[in-house]
Amino acid sequence: MENKYGIVGVAHVGLPTNDLQKTVEFYKGLGFEVIMQSYNEKAGEKVAFLQIKNYCIETFENGQAAMSDGAYQHVALDVEDIESMYQKICNEKYTIITDGIEELPFWENGVKFFMIKGPNEERIEFCQKL
Repeated sequence: MENKYGIVGVAHVGLPTNDLQKTVEFYKGLGFEVIMQSYNEKAGEKVAFLQIKNYCIETFENGQAAMSDGAYQHVALDVEDIESMYQKICNEKYTIITDGIEELPFWENGVKFFMIKGPNEERIEFCQKL
């Protein structure tokens, strides 16, 4: 099957929480390692990335966690070229739910990303670490 979008893997799964420290401690107890903690000024949220082997969770304290089954908010896919991916998504008329390509000062050199809405109202993020 052709990979016409240049998706190279799953970057992370997004998990909202009402208590970041409690969530971090829970996943650390399962063997996850905190690989980054930050603050998303635009959203006003504390953020932590936890990883075990090739599985990464981005948990962010937003005070709006569903606290029910289906609590994950988004899946993020790594892409090689965010601008090219964005153009392809725009050309194919997907529903973009961010303000175009956005940036956050996460990781060593930042990250660019955008999100679309899936057929079940799920959020799908495309991201490129810079």
